Amino acid sequence: MLRGPSGGAYVGHTDLSYTLIGRIESRVVSVLPALTVALALQRWWALELVALMLAIGLVLDAALYDRVIDYQPAWLALPLGALELALVYGAMRWLDLMAPLRWALALFAIGWLAAQLFGHALFPWARLEYGEGGGELGRNGALTAVAVAAVVLGGVGAAYAVRPPTIHLHGTVQGPLVIRHAQTLVGGVVKGGILIRADNVTLRNVTVVGGEDGIDVLDAHHVMLDNVKVVGVSLDGIHVRRSSVMIEDCKITSPSGPWVQGIDISFSMDKEMSMVEGCTIVGVREGIVTHMTMVDVTHNRIGATSLRGITMGEMSMGSIRHNDVLGAHGVGIICLDPSECEIEHNTVVGTRKDPSGDESRAGVAIEAHFFARAKVAHNTVVASPGGVAAFDQSTLTR
Repeated sequence: MLRGPSGGAYVGHTDLSYTLIGRIESRVVSVLPALTVALALQRWWALELVALMLAIGLVLDAALYDRVIDYQPAWLALPLGALELALVYGAMRWLDLMAPLRWALALFAIGWLAAQLFGHALFPWARLEYGEGGGELGRNGALTAVAVAAVVLGGVGAAYAVRPPTIHLHGTVQGPLVIRHAQTLVGGVVKGGILIRADNVTLRNVTVVGGEDGIDVLDAHHVMLDNVKVVGVSLDGIHVRRSSVMIEDCKITSPSGPWVQGIDISFSMDKEMSMVEGCTIVGVREGIVTHMTMVDVTHNRIGATSLRGITMGEMSMGSIRHNDVLGAHGVGIICLDPSECEIEHNTVVGTRKDPSGDESRAGVAIEAHFFARAKVAHNTVVASPGGVAAFDQSTLTR
């Protein structure tokens, strides 16, 4: 049976074993559609992601597939693709590659589907001896593979050459600290807040103490907040406006007033999708709230909020998945206004009734309100008397 670079079977050929050169050439040329999309996006992370996909695929081709798999049935394409996706995602996290999750999945899907299409149809049609030649593409194919590899490597090299500088903070710095240029800021304690006014900024292992907004992001793209801690603020722990951010493993605690929100991401519908993942937020008015934003909220732990745990509101779009919302007052998770939400695999425990008597705040664990459309599936609700409910002409699909 004829094998494709990711496990597909080609009609009309039998018992083909790839040479290592055939695997490599097929792999590199098949990445061309994903590379074209990455170049069209004009984002360094997209090109870096394609390079990462290609590098992992080539390593697997040389170290595993070429040694272990002589030939394979078509169905093996799916598990091999799943393996490569898992490795790419893990490498993204390890390398702190700032690719929005949905775009990352889309680029991987384009690359994987292109490999199947090229292997099933294009390569055998363009080179009749493709099967008998062990998947090698001949002179033209080899030249194309070299050109594609040169573009990928050149783009990654250019990205590395213009990477932002890294600044290490030591001890305590009196703020507010204003960042107006691309950079990576690591460590230290900043009193009075951090204002980010530039693209391609990363904060890592930084603690912010006091101020109105702990970390304020305005009109900025590709901002990453990794393992930041915010304590003692009076308005928002992390305040994001007209920006795209990736927030991972943050901690927001000890608010200095009753109106504090943990994370507020608003008015960013025309920006890249944002992500909030792995954060712990305790004792604020609202844990995570969005307005007119595309965002994924996943694997967060929200506790003891006085208004709502997680709010996706005012025409926002996105997913709320694998979060724990504990001891919220009134509402645990809400899809609000004409928003569209996917609320899945969350655990909501101990949502308490509001004494106002408002049914929409009667300890509702998961709620759709005011023309919102929410898809709800596989959630766990415990000790929340309001259960799962919809109000004011909302649509709740179970």
